[in-house]
Amino acid sequence: HHECCGSAVYTWEEVQRHSHRGDQWLVIDRKVYNITQWAKRHPGGIRVISHFAGEDATEAFSAFHLDANFVRKFLKPLLIGELAPTEPSQDHGKNAALVQDFQALRDHVEREGLLRARLLFFSLYLGHILLLEALALGLLWVWGTSWSLTLLCSLMLATSQAQAGWLQHDYGHLSVCKKSSWNHKLHKFVIGHLKGASANWWNHRHFQHHAKPNVFRKDPDINSLHVFVLGDTQPVEYGIKKLKYMPYHHQHQYFFLIGPPLIVPVFFNIQIFRTMFSQRDWVDLAWSMSFYLRFFCCYYPFFGFFGSVALISFVRFLESHWFVWVTQMNHLPMEMDHERHQDWLTMQLSATCNIEQSTFNDWFSGHLNFQIEHHLFPTMPRHNYHLVAPLVRALCEKHGVPYQVKTLKKGMTDVVRSLKKSGDLWLDAYLHK
Repeated sequence: HHECCGSAVYTWEEVQRHSHRGDQWLVIDRKVYNITQWAKRHPGGIRVISHFAGEDATEAFSAFHLDANFVRKFLKPLLIGELAPTEPSQDHGKNAALVQDFQALRDHVEREGLLRARLLFFSLYLGHILLLEALALGLLWVWGTSWSLTLLCSLMLATSQAQAGWLQHDYGHLSVCKKSSWNHKLHKFVIGHLKGASANWWNHRHFQHHAKPNVFRKDPDINSLHVFVLGDTQPVEYGIKKLKYMPYHHQHQYFFLIGPPLIVPVFFNIQIFRTMFSQRDWVDLAWSMSFYLRFFCCYYPFFGFFGSVALISFVRFLESHWFVWVTQMNHLPMEMDHERHQDWLTMQLSATCNIEQSTFNDWFSGHLNFQIEHHLFPTMPRHNYHLVAPLVRALCEKHGVPYQVKTLKKGMTDVVRSLKKSGDLWLDAYLHK
């Protein structure tokens, strides 16, 4: 092994040994990289790249990075060798034909310009958010602050908050501008100034979810902090160990009390401020403070200090219901498991389902009714999902990969049905195993 000059050859077995915190290798296009030192400096966050330690990361690498040639400059010094010629290009016995077909689809998507955004779409989208903010304020200005008008104002603000949530998601995924740096700057404006949250907190959390959706200990979105048991394996594990932090067989009922109402106003808010202070992220803190400053300047004259705090809390409470139902219906009822080392397409499809297309569904879910397409091509601008969907569906059919589409109503009821099923599995294991 000549590690120094990157001319060594390795087997998959050797690569797989380097998957621990202080010793991390990964493979991209058959080349082996030592990312141990780089992981801390990785712009997408240390965790998302560490989730691929000891693995082939080729498909994730092409999915996440806008300009592969730019990123390769950073890879060069990390190169320690390549796979031995006798080794397959995929690890863990992945289906090579499926991987090649998906790569061909990816090449087609790039050639057809489906990764290029229409600026008019995103300008109008931002416009409709700013318009709602202005109308909410104008309403109180002209007609005063009766209960009914304050409620109407709250509904408009909740709508603009939810829609700004979908828009920050577009910038966070680098799907709007040609250059990543422009996306990042606009992301800070939308998530910071329009929503009072933190871009770095969101990115470092959300990219992990995209890299390993529904994989325990890797996807932060299914780390339910012992409040819920999810999927088919976790409830049984908890039951066998006699863990009962909550009465899980009632989780489909208490979900309504602590899921939709509290995730955004309480859980996310605490997490965001904790993260900004612990990471000393003063840039994001300044952006989020600009939101609160603007909000209080606008609403203090009408409601005073405590009234304004009550207003933003109520707005977030309303927004939270919207956010939780839309985000949970795409992933919660799907397979959840520990790391299974699947190829990109199989992994994303087992963890994700779509909701039917309609103008309302597109707007209501920020086009995340095309969650499958979004997960396969996270940098694709959302107005192109419907164009690639038939191609994705055909590829899934060819390889026998299930591609699920539901109505909006079934998407929501499946969330509750899935929580009930997991709770019952837990109870059975808790009592009898």
